[in-house]
Amino acid sequence: MPDKHLSTQFDSELNGVSTRVMELGGLVESQIRQAIYALAQFNVEAASQVLQTENRVNAMEVDIDRELSSIIARRQPTARDLRLLMAFSKTTANLERVGDEAAKIARMVRSIIDSGSARALPSSELRVAADLASGLLRKALDAFARLDTATALSILKEDDMIDKEFDGFVRKLITYMMEDPRTISASLDLLFLAKAIERVGDHAKNIAEFIIYVVKGADVRHSPLEQIESTLQSEGR
Repeated sequence: MPDKHLSTQFDSELNGVSTRVMELGGLVESQIRQAIYALAQFNVEAASQVLQTENRVNAMEVDIDRELSSIIARRQPTARDLRLLMAFSKTTANLERVGDEAAKIARMVRSIIDSGSARALPSSELRVAADLASGLLRKALDAFARLDTATALSILKEDDMIDKEFDGFVRKLITYMMEDPRTISASLDLLFLAKAIERVGDHAKNIAEFIIYVVKGADVRHSPLEQIESTLQSEGR
């Protein structure tokens, strides 16, 4: 991923951190897939496996941050190298939070299974949003590995689809609760799930923004898409 440097050792360190970040991404991806399976099948064992992975994700985040701090202290990188290291750190934090969302989904799935009322609610539509969010995360990680700004921009646009799925699902849940107050408790559980899934999409969007930051040196957080597109069309790096 990183450009070549005069220091072969520095290159090796950057590549080593990049590999670790991608490993964490793969682990978190598997967590999300397992959480979605748990939701789709109302499977307690799958939910438990998600929770068992949580400690490993947390430990990897700490290890990567420690390595990044060491590199910055020893190498005192400038310009693009520093942006890359900062992006590694922020991406790692976002991946750990995706893992947290996967754990939330797993815990809530177990709660819904225990309640025995989830199958009467529109959980299938929630799984559509979950698949979208999972796909967006995978796309963000692939784009980060290549520092692909064109794909990063498409991710920012696609995140709107997840937001629309979330809004539509909330409206449907409100209808269910109004028509049958007995569904309120389980509906609130599903609403909690929907919000966790939406947050996965938000973290994928954040990773896409870090890609643009590394390549263009521009912080595009909270910027309108038109401005981001203009930034990507500019020449500077």
